[in-house]
Amino acid sequence: MPKPPPDPTNRWAEVPEAAEFGRRLFYDPRFSGAGDVSCATCHQPDRAWTDGRSLALGAAQTSRHAPSLHNAAHQRWLFWDGRADSLWAQALGPLEDEREHAGSRLQYAHTIYGDPRLRGNYERIFGALPDLSDAARFPAEGRPVGDPDHPHQRAWDAMRSEDRDAVTEVFVRMGKAIAAFERRMVTAQAPFDVFVEGVRVGDIEKQAALEPTARDGLRLFLGEARCHLCHDGPLFSDLEFHVTGAPPLDPSLPEDLGRAAGISALAEDDFNGTGRWSDDPGGQARYKVEMLPDPEGWRSAFKTPSLRNVAKTAPYMHQGQLASLEEVLDFYSTLEGADLSDAREQLLEPLDLGEEQRVALMAFLRSLTDYALPLDQLPPDDLADPR
Repeated sequence: MPKPPPDPTNRWAEVPEAAEFGRRLFYDPRFSGAGDVSCATCHQPDRAWTDGRSLALGAAQTSRHAPSLHNAAHQRWLFWDGRADSLWAQALGPLEDEREHAGSRLQYAHTIYGDPRLRGNYERIFGALPDLSDAARFPAEGRPVGDPDHPHQRAWDAMRSEDRDAVTEVFVRMGKAIAAFERRMVTAQAPFDVFVEGVRVGDIEKQAALEPTARDGLRLFLGEARCHLCHDGPLFSDLEFHVTGAPPLDPSLPEDLGRAAGISALAEDDFNGTGRWSDDPGGQARYKVEMLPDPEGWRSAFKTPSLRNVAKTAPYMHQGQLASLEEVLDFYSTLEGADLSDAREQLLEPLDLGEEQRVALMAFLRSLTDYALPLDQLPPDDLADPR
C-alpha cells in the first residue's frame, strides 16, 4: 500500500495535533443529539472499523451497511453513493443526520466551547473559538435542515449570517480534524503483500507466504473469474461505481438510487471540494465536481469496496445483505435473484464456480488480511480511544 494521497482541500490533513483532536472527537458520544452515539459506534476498532451489522444503527436504523474505514483516505468518493468528495466532508454528514448522530453544529460548537480541554486543543490548532456565551446570538442547538418549520432551522435562521458562518467554521474544522485522524487508519502487511515482494525480488521464502490454494485463487481472480475488472490496484478496488444487482436486504425498504442520488447530492453539497469551506476550491477537486456525469445513467450503482481485510468485515454489499464471503461467492457464481436492468455495462456473468474454485478464491481473499488484525486485537495507541 502506498501512503494516502494528499488532500489540498484540508490544510490540517497532515497535522499531528489535528489528528489527535480528531481522535478525541471520533470517540466522544457527546457529539450526538442524545449523547449516546460516536463515530466509533458504527466504526469499531476491534471490528476492522465496521460494526458487524447489516444496516448501521446510530440514533436510529439507517438504510445502509457501515463500510470499513481502513484506507478511507485513498478513496476518491466517500459513502456507498459517493456523495462526498473528501474524507472531511464525509465526516460531517453523519454528525447531523437524524438517523446517525442526530445532533447539530450549534450543539457541537457549544460542547467544545464548554469543555476546557477540548476548547484548549481546538484553539491551539485552529485559533480562537467564537464567543458562544451570548445565548441570544448562539442558541444551544440549530442547523440548516431545509424545513422552515423545523426547530433547528428556525433557530438557525434567527442568527446573523456572520454568526452562522462562525459556527459552521467550527463544524468544518471538526470534520477536518476527524479526517486527519482517519488518515491513520491504514492497512499494514498481509500475506499477499509479502508474496508480491517475494516475486519482485526473487525471494522464494517470501513467495511462500501465499500458500498453493491461495495462489490458485489468485489465478482465478485475475483470470477466469475476472474479479480484477472491478477489484484492482493496491486497494483491490477501482474506486468507482457498478450495479451488482444484489437483492435488497428488505424489499419493503425504499428504493436506493445509489450513485444517481450521490451525484446530485455532491453537486449541491456546501462542503464539496469547490465550495467556500474547501482549502483548495480551484484545485483538483474542481475537476472532480465539474466532470460529474448525468445522474440518470447511474441508478442502483454503488461504490466498489476495497477487499483489504475483507475476511474481517462481514456482512457484505451496501445493505449488508450477504452475511458471509461464502454467500458472496454463491451470489457471483449464480447471480440468482440479481436485477441488472440498471447496469450501464455488461460485466457480470454467472461464474458457475466449482467447489475447488470456491475454496481457492476464499483462500486468496483471506490472504488480504493484515497479519496484525485479529478481530479481538486492541488498536495501536494512536488509534485507540483516548478517554
